[in-house]
Amino acid sequence: MHPTQLYPDDLVYEHEAVAATGVPGPVIRQWARRGKIQRFAGNPRKYAGHGHEYKTMYALPEIKEQARTYRPTPQRARRAA
Repeated sequence: MHPTQLYPDDLVYEHEAVAATGVPGPVIRQWARRGKIQRFAGNPRKYAGHGHEYKTMYALPEIKEQARTYRPTPQRARRAA
């Protein structure tokens, strides 16, 4: 998706994308690191003193498209001693 096709409301912070799609934040960051979705710089006035999730914005349509095929990996149970 080209950035000119996005509306300002399409850009969301990580915690907003997690709430909208149900995909965990580390998975969204991994998709961005692998180039599946784009990262955008956030507004520095909004993240002064907050955590890392306020520094990067993501395109919500891209995350929703990737979230359609997302399947959470089941965690392994502990081995019996």
